[in-house]
Amino acid sequence: MLARAVRVALVLAVLTSGLAATAAHAAGGPCPVLVLSAMPLEAAPILAHARVDPNPAYTYNGRGFWAGNVEGNRAVIALTGIGIQNATHTTTAAFAHFGCFSAVVFSGTSGGDYIGDVMVPSRWTLDGRHFLATSPSTLAALRTALARPVPLEQSTPVGDPACLCGVTPRAPVNLPVTVEHKPRVEVGGNGYSGDGFGGRALPCVPAANDVFGCWPCPFVDAQAARQGQNLATTVPPFLEPSFFTGYGAASATPPGTYVSEDMETAAVFSVAAAHHVPFIGFRAASDGGGDPLHLPGFPAEFFVYRQLAADNAASAALAFLHQWRMSA
Repeated sequence: MLARAVRVALVLAVLTSGLAATAAHAAGGPCPVLVLSAMPLEAAPILAHARVDPNPAYTYNGRGFWAGNVEGNRAVIALTGIGIQNATHTTTAAFAHFGCFSAVVFSGTSGGDYIGDVMVPSRWTLDGRHFLATSPSTLAALRTALARPVPLEQSTPVGDPACLCGVTPRAPVNLPVTVEHKPRVEVGGNGYSGDGFGGRALPCVPAANDVFGCWPCPFVDAQAARQGQNLATTVPPFLEPSFFTGYGAASATPPGTYVSEDMETAAVFSVAAAHHVPFIGFRAASDGGGDPLHLPGFPAEFFVYRQLAADNAASAALAFLHQWRMSA
């Protein structure tokens, strides 16, 4: 009789523990926030405000995941790499390894109406027909965060001091440059993530620069050998003439109106939605209106205004993360 009572007590203890853990997971307790960017220059301003172990907590296919704290949240920070395929694979690997997240946040650059503006679309699509709605809980936290001013840059920074990568060639202009439109955070509208690479995963370049590099700039790249092997095996298809002749058709935007266009966010959020995890994306325009230099659009504008856009997206994302901690 006593033995049976002990067994029942143990079972109840296990069940109670499991229910408590489930409740804690739902409340965002033990689960970190997953903060993603595509390029080193986009992650740099996030990492500048984070406390993370310089040694990655996990590596996947030559890419690292850094664990630590940002704006009071337990966090995992990583680079997805550029493009739909990289974004899908990296996010899937994050869930497979870490198990749970309280939210998935993407911070990066994109095309938009005015350079420096931060767009937070209320829904995202990969094809213009099927949409993923940004989670109500994350939008509610953002609206509360926006009750306080978010500092946004209007002049191009010379370079992010936290980023020590080699400098990608810029247009031959003198910095800083002040854009004609005062940047602001815009919430709502549709975001589109397109695949201009024909289903291929664009390789990163080890020890390269703040755009095509594989590793966040402040950290020593411990996976350079693996990344070099990936580059050697995956880059040949991108050198074929057919890739360049078909790029325009492959990257054509579907019919509709989009406040933000990029190559990763909707793919990341498709994985988050499959795991029933809240998500939100911050994309600031690195090319668009308000350019006093009157450069011929992308990519010329991108190389001049990329860090301005990345810093503004990060400022909005950090304001959200501060509120997300308060809301948990």
